[in-house]
Amino acid sequence: MKCSSLVTLGLVVAACGLMALALTGCGSSAAQTEGAQAREAKDQPKASASNPSQGSGKGMAAIKQASEAGKYLFIFFSKADDDQTLAMRKVFDKAMDKVADRAQGVAVSITDTSERTIVAKFDLSRAPMPLVLALAPNGAITGGFPTKFEEKELLDAFATPGTEKVMRPLQDGKLVFVCVQNDKTTSNDGALQGVRDFKADVRFASATEIVTLDPSDKKEAGFLTDLQVPSDTKEAVTVLVVPPGQAIGKFAGATNKDALIELLSKATAGCGPGGCGPGGCGPQK
Repeated sequence: MKCSSLVTLGLVVAACGLMALALTGCGSSAAQTEGAQAREAKDQPKASASNPSQGSGKGMAAIKQASEAGKYLFIFFSKADDDQTLAMRKVFDKAMDKVADRAQGVAVSITDTSERTIVAKFDLSRAPMPLVLALAPNGAITGGFPTKFEEKELLDAFATPGTEKVMRPLQDGKLVFVCVQNDKTTSNDGALQGVRDFKADVRFASATEIVTLDPSDKKEAGFLTDLQVPSDTKEAVTVLVVPPGQAIGKFAGATNKDALIELLSKATAGCGPGGCGPGGCGPQK
């Protein structure tokens, strides 16, 4: 299953239960997200001299090592050594040999008690096995391949830099404004004005990220196609993306805070008494 595009990945992540989106309200403070992450960290088993098996394991160490090296990490998760797992491990190893210059690989058994931290991090206790996750250097999941996959699918899991920057906050449960502009597009300042005003609002500040994308960057051609923005756009374009990876609105030219809030409110209409705001709920799927 290929899932390297923004929207497809979001749907796969949600369906497989690999990540728990922490944003419970589209306008709620990210303090909720940060609080949830802090509680998760507190609940993780810690290593000790008397109980070394409760460490973070080689999986978490591999994430840190790959990130520091600026490389992707492909993690092969398994539960048993059955025929399917062994066959997929061969596919995994072959693919890793081909991308050794830009990626690292690690195999993790989810039944190993020393790997409890990474199992909890990606909520894998009930996920289908075997499973491969592809992580960008910034920690964004750019591919998820459960049960059966082909070598080409793994090789296609590398995302563009812009996609990586957008995926990471989405997987933290945040809203993302993708601002497509460069020194040749018009209305750049006007396009950023509404976005910046939106993020300055205390209701949205901590739960909002702004990512700028150069439409002339050839590396971002595939991502621009996903966003339905032409690479030769003459005017700045702003796209609002919500978890798990849905673009709910696109604006050409200047943006306005009130219009952005209205768009978000419509996307969450009827989802709860609080509507869109603190205590409300996230965008409907």
